[in-house]
Amino acid sequence: MQKNISGFSLVELMIVVTIIGILAAVALPSYRDYVKRARFAEVIAATVPYKTAVALALQQGSALAELKNGRHGIPKKPEKTTNLESIIVDNGVITATATPAAGAFTLILTPPESEEKAWSMGGTCKDAGMCND
Repeated sequence: MQKNISGFSLVELMIVVTIIGILAAVALPSYRDYVKRARFAEVIAATVPYKTAVALALQQGSALAELKNGRHGIPKKPEKTTNLESIIVDNGVITATATPAAGAFTLILTPPESEEKAWSMGGTCKDAGMCND
């Protein structure tokens, strides 16, 4: 009398565990990068009111040297959050800094010289590929 034994062999189980390990090793760095990118998106979004206020102040004839936080309708420095360290406006240039949780990158937005041109974007976020023009 012969019994039918079904199940997985040890080799088959080891192959599955190895494949799962390889997939996890590849996916984890990508996931961390995705999380940092998502956290830095909060920093980018937080600069929108400052950018609008600077553009409006320039249209109303304010000099660049006068454009600072809390003056000419530009909001004061925001409270620190989990992802946002600070936003500083100095001479119309907006510098946003992320916390270490969001990669500690900086975003520097420089107002255009004329209304036909766009804001220029720079900082360490650009070098890291976290922000685009």
